[in-house]
Amino acid sequence: MFKGVSYLLIGWVLMKVEKSQSGRPYTGRSSAEKPSSGGRRPAGKPQFERQSERAPRSSGKPTEGSQDREEYVWVLDYLPYGKSVDGKSAYQKKPLVQAIGDKKFTLMELVPKNGVIPDIQSRVYIGPGDRNEIDHVKQRIGYSDLTTGANLELPFILEAVVRHKEERFVKFFNDAHSITTRLHMLELLPGIGKKLMWSIIDERKKGDFKSFQDIRERIPSLHDPAKVISHRIEEELKDDFIKYRLFTTPPRRQKPE
Repeated sequence: MFKGVSYLLIGWVLMKVEKSQSGRPYTGRSSAEKPSSGGRRPAGKPQFERQSERAPRSSGKPTEGSQDREEYVWVLDYLPYGKSVDGKSAYQKKPLVQAIGDKKFTLMELVPKNGVIPDIQSRVYIGPGDRNEIDHVKQRIGYSDLTTGANLELPFILEAVVRHKEERFVKFFNDAHSITTRLHMLELLPGIGKKLMWSIIDERKKGDFKSFQDIRERIPSLHDPAKVISHRIEEELKDDFIKYRLFTTPPRRQKPE
């Protein structure tokens, strides 16, 4: 008898449950039923998040805000009929300017604006916006591409750039550090060996150098810091395969034809 009553009660309960849930869509587990992730992000990110991480794709070209982008250059040579090796007739040739940037010392060829002849050793603007002398940058070049005139001007212009950017290069003497356990950045400068290197390091511990004149007065054996820097820059420009570069960027490798 009791068994029969039990079956009746169970059947009545099931009917109530089915009636209460009829017509109601399934909404998933309640927050109380959902298992806790322990504060960790669930596996798999939403699609929009994954897309935002992929975009935008880099074009491989330097942006306007690129730190290595030259905005000012110093004119090394002016070629009224361009290069003599391009095979074009004289009337087809356009003037060219060979110049060097004053940020990363990038060698390049520029096309001047019509009727403009930039002065050799002058500093001209090639950055974004209005340009007075230069129409556009034609290409980056290497040291071996320089004309005879540009080669002759290069040492003088490098020294002029270093003196013009004195604060930057004085900071180099203050901040130069070890590259390896046996080699210091200062030792890469022409004429600076271990003894002079330690003299510079010991002296800057007493206080930062303020100018080239300050360096000369405190380090008498370092006669002309600006020339030492400019000579190092010239070495880096001449040697495409130099191991350590302090002031220049590596040349672009020519793509095999």
